[in-house]
Amino acid sequence: MTLVAAFRFLRPLAVAVLVSLTLAIPARAESVTPLVSADWLKQHLKDPDVFVLDVRSAIDGGGVEAYVRGHIPGAIHSDYDKAGWRVTRGGVPFMLPTLAELEKLIGELGIDEDTHVIVVPAGVHYTDFGSAARTYWTLKVAGLSNVSILDGGIAAWVGEGNAIETGPGKPSPKIFTATLNKALLAEAGDVRKIEQSGGATLIDSRPASFFIGKQKAPAAQAYGHIPGAVNVDSATFYDSRTNRLKPQAELAAIAAALPGGPAVTYCNTGHWAATDWFVLSEILGRTDVRLYYGSMVDWTSDASRPLASARTKWDDLKKALGFGS
Repeated sequence: MTLVAAFRFLRPLAVAVLVSLTLAIPARAESVTPLVSADWLKQHLKDPDVFVLDVRSAIDGGGVEAYVRGHIPGAIHSDYDKAGWRVTRGGVPFMLPTLAELEKLIGELGIDEDTHVIVVPAGVHYTDFGSAARTYWTLKVAGLSNVSILDGGIAAWVGEGNAIETGPGKPSPKIFTATLNKALLAEAGDVRKIEQSGGATLIDSRPASFFIGKQKAPAAQAYGHIPGAVNVDSATFYDSRTNRLKPQAELAAIAAALPGGPAVTYCNTGHWAATDWFVLSEILGRTDVRLYYGSMVDWTSDASRPLASARTKWDDLKKALGFGS
């Protein structure tokens, strides 16, 4: 058989193999975006690679009970506050799980490396959005490439007249191998170097009362903020009327007041800070933005780490008398 004849003989076979391989690969609708609409999800709900992750918890007044009463068809529930998305390590709560813990948590839900996860919050307030943002960040840190948040949460899904499903869901576990994406996270040692020598903007995502030292989280050991930080309350990025992030142009205008270059967001527990990280990194496309997931609870666990605060002795006296925090 001549070379030309062999090519003519093998070409149909090669085409057939290529077609079969193409059919075997799950079709991905479009490029994955950080936010997806309820309409987009309705259109892609049955795509084989799409996985709907309902993260409602006590933070939004929900949890598994709310999930059982009604959820997006096919969604699997994983309580953001209870399921292990944040763990206690070294006596410090709300920390990032280990890789082994992440592999178990994510794989047992039915997620693997090829899954497109749609994280679904309740859609009721900015702190609730923080639950979705922290879950999104955790999945990205664990090595998942395809993650989105449902814009407006389940409230938007229901509000647009889409069907809901009741009763418990049953996960179909998969093997998930985590690959730590260190480019997205900051540890206490990284933040200490920035505090001492610069090189990045520290962004405190808490309300101003926490930043200046008038309030503190119960799990934090001291008042104030990390020296040199700037304050951008995560609620600033959120529209409480629509229960969505503000339009991109408004987000960009808010962020324009921040210095350019690398940044690290933090708050009390890495929850509110996840929203600032999400806006800056995922929506506005700023490179080299990291989340200090331990935040003030971790920072203040070591009394040698410095703090800046406008708290006064009068504030302490008011607290002792029961009139302050």
